[in-house]
Amino acid sequence: MTTGLLALMIATAAVLPAQWVNYSTPGIPRTADGKPNLSAPTPRAADGKPDLSGLWKAPSGKYLLNLAADLKPEEVPFQPWAAALFKQRQDNLAKDRPTGRCLPHGVPDQMAVPGYPFKIVQTPGLVVILYEEMTHFRQIFLDGRALSKNTNPAWLGYSVGRWEGDILVADTTGFNDQSWLDDPGHPHTTALHVTERFRRKDFGHMEVQVIIDDPEAYTRSWTVTENFDLLPDTDLLENICENEKDFQHLVGK
Repeated sequence: MTTGLLALMIATAAVLPAQWVNYSTPGIPRTADGKPNLSAPTPRAADGKPDLSGLWKAPSGKYLLNLAADLKPEEVPFQPWAAALFKQRQDNLAKDRPTGRCLPHGVPDQMAVPGYPFKIVQTPGLVVILYEEMTHFRQIFLDGRALSKNTNPAWLGYSVGRWEGDILVADTTGFNDQSWLDDPGHPHTTALHVTERFRRKDFGHMEVQVIIDDPEAYTRSWTVTENFDLLPDTDLLENICENEKDFQHLVGK
């Protein structure tokens, strides 16, 4: 990643919105001094499954700045055209990234935005993810339906899920080809299939393994693992991207 691109990403990702204050979240285990005990055991839902519910945040912008941050360059198996496009976006300091025009992140990078938490609401038949940034939402259906092959292309795709032991597995397809996998611009096509494996390790920590499978952009699937922290005693606020007038001033390299 170029120095100029890194500086641009840090500048745009470092905005930290205010959250609710003086709010004690019900049901959070606490230590003797009243502080949230984030190392307490993983909570369980009424059906015995791990309860992923809560307000979560990325601890840093690491995977927004580069989804493949933990991988060697050769471990991201680009198709030739995708490698050329990724290089072009980097050389141009990612000035055309969708969020610069008030367009949404996609999957998986919407969860990786630092400073903007997301809320998981879990029921036996449905998991809803509410994203604070730009006030978007996503549904993961757990009612046994199959992924449809006749959907309108969407920024966040269409998701179905299932439980494998204590891990929630979400499969998402039906994407448009307008979003980027991260801010530097790892590309994808409408053939993208994202598999996420959600594991709540304890009360305050969640691991999500992400498998990127897009045969039109990559020669094989590739995998990253991200971690998220519970954000207790606060809640989401409305966040609207309402002014993209500065986009024309992003001149790139």
